[in-house]
Amino acid sequence: MLASNMKTYKNIKHTGKASVNGSSTDKRQRKLELPAEANASLSVPVDTKAVFDCPSILLTSVVVTTWQIILRDKLSCTRAYRRDRNETKEGNCTDERITWASRPDENLALQIDPVATTHDGFYMCQMVTHFGNFHRGYHLQVLVPPEVTLFQGKNGIAVCRAAAGKPAAQISWNPEGDCVTEQEHWANGTVTVQSTCRWEDRPVSVSCSVSHVTGNKSLSLELSLEHENKKIWKSI
Repeated sequence: MLASNMKTYKNIKHTGKASVNGSSTDKRQRKLELPAEANASLSVPVDTKAVFDCPSILLTSVVVTTWQIILRDKLSCTRAYRRDRNETKEGNCTDERITWASRPDENLALQIDPVATTHDGFYMCQMVTHFGNFHRGYHLQVLVPPEVTLFQGKNGIAVCRAAAGKPAAQISWNPEGDCVTEQEHWANGTVTVQSTCRWEDRPVSVSCSVSHVTGNKSLSLELSLEHENKKIWKSI
């Protein structure tokens, strides 16, 4: 098993420069599917830093450490470190935001700084040691807080919108009314949820509550017969 992993390491390109264009073999490489389950699930807010740790193994016993990064609709990226040569290699890694957290001879962790919605995927640390092979994997989900708006439409209709959140937000009303909720999915994985409500007996004021993993928000609106009001809450 050690010999097999060392052979894999030799096939990875040296790190001096990232392989942007790739070889003909790289171009023929098939896109890998995400594993159905990871060792651990990790949710991180967009525009923050994420750090992935390898198994807690004594560094002096580690021969080769390999990070395999599998993102949706992209080729697998590999970053490796061979301790006896103090040498790093990489293959198909073009995202400069994904790097070693520090010097790999001191810390084998991987980091993403800053995190973007495109970083959803699977991150696996594989370690070859004198005592056997060890691994740890992470399934990363990037969270995006929605922008919440509440405004009055025509004929006493109220509209509450949670725009571009990830995952999709949930909307509820007080008082409850005759409501229709729609979702719009965007290419970056975010979802806009819009709930439109009407009331048979128009209340003086209404409020919509938006539930999301990044935090809950609530807006209130006084319904007017003369003009349309609009309130906007932007996430900080």
